[in-house]
Amino acid sequence: MTVKTLNDLKCGEKGRIVKIGGGGSIRRRLLDMGVVSGSEVKMERVAPLGDPIEIKVKGYNLSLRKQEAASIQVEAT
Repeated sequence: MTVKTLNDLKCGEKGRIVKIGGGGSIRRRLLDMGVVSGSEVKMERVAPLGDPIEIKVKGYNLSLRKQEAASIQVEAT
């Protein structure tokens, strides 16, 4: 299995969160929303211009900026 960033996943592709980078309030907010190490995520869709992206995590859909998604490392499954 390969490790890549969350924004590198293709639509419909799944992965497991390995590491959440970044810092400060953005990292804290991601953790509060359920984006934690070990969680399964699925790339749902990408906006026409590429930003934001929509993922499914813990049973709900979450939209993230590409910059935020680039700080999250996932293991493709």
